[in-house]
Amino acid sequence: MPGVYISWPFCSQKCTYCNFASGVFPAELQARYLERLLKEIGGHEWRWTPETVYLGGGTPGSMPAEALRAALALVPGRPWKEATLEAAPGAVDAEAVRAWASCGINRVSLGVQSFVEEELRRTGRRHTAEGVERDVARLRAEGLANINVDLIAGLPAQTEAGWRTSLEWIERIEPPHVSVYMLEVDEDSRLGRELLSGGGRFGAGAVPAEEKIADFYEMAVEFLEKRGWRRYEISNFARPGFESLHNLKYWRMEEYAGFGADAHSFDGEWRRANTDDVRGYAERGPQEGRVRADVQSERYLTGLRLMEGVDLRPEDEGRFGGAVEQFVREGLLERAGARLRLTRRGVMLSNEVFEAFL
Repeated sequence: MPGVYISWPFCSQKCTYCNFASGVFPAELQARYLERLLKEIGGHEWRWTPETVYLGGGTPGSMPAEALRAALALVPGRPWKEATLEAAPGAVDAEAVRAWASCGINRVSLGVQSFVEEELRRTGRRHTAEGVERDVARLRAEGLANINVDLIAGLPAQTEAGWRTSLEWIERIEPPHVSVYMLEVDEDSRLGRELLSGGGRFGAGAVPAEEKIADFYEMAVEFLEKRGWRRYEISNFARPGFESLHNLKYWRMEEYAGFGADAHSFDGEWRRANTDDVRGYAERGPQEGRVRADVQSERYLTGLRLMEGVDLRPEDEGRFGGAVEQFVREGLLERAGARLRLTRRGVMLSNEVFEAFL
């Protein structure tokens, strides 16, 4: 069954590494944005009943309770099989958690990124490791035990000792789901622009080398898998039964509808994208653009991210068979019958593999 994504792009601060269409905006813009968001969701023609909902951004955990309630009241299917809300560590008080649960939220994703104070301060984050531990305990006490924690490998001033400290905190608080991302360097974040220009602001000079970042990722894979978190997607690890049902829809090419600034939708044939201009969305609406999906190609681009892999269909052999054979010879892909999977080495060079399927 399809899913729903809702974007709330408002934050109390803009982290240096963040490359999303989010930021700090005045309260009056939030009011106009909410009005437009409710209009977009309310005007949607539901051809199906969603089973998952995901609120991202931004920091949807900061949404006023009445705004969250109003938005989710327009989405059919409650109680949803999975309803995730992203929240900032340090802003998880009991009253907020109870409001989330009353609106149908049953999963919370905490953007922790690090448990090491120096790494956090370099990126503008304000929480502490002990504060995250309290947040997790509070979520569990209020019945929201399905929790994800994000980590980023490659933050400024990150060391092997610091990275191990963050992993040990994961073991200590035991969230059932963990996401581990390697730092993305592009023009959409302040830190990324600084790195690309060779500058030193935002701690750019203290960002670990690419090889070290890859080592951190491999360390996380080994650490988590030894302790019962199974890697089911390149960046995602879960205890059995706690995989992200909503995100699996993206990787399995299932349908989803997106609402809000920079939200995307897929109906099995067409991909639609709302404007990433938050002010523009609030003033003029989604202004969506659409392109016909190359479903044949995208099956492999998304499916190979999963450790379960994807089947190479007979009708695709002519287009992709040569590349598959090459990657199998090079040890980047393994093939069992029609099933294709990235090898451990292939995961680290996945972008090279994905390019062959574009």
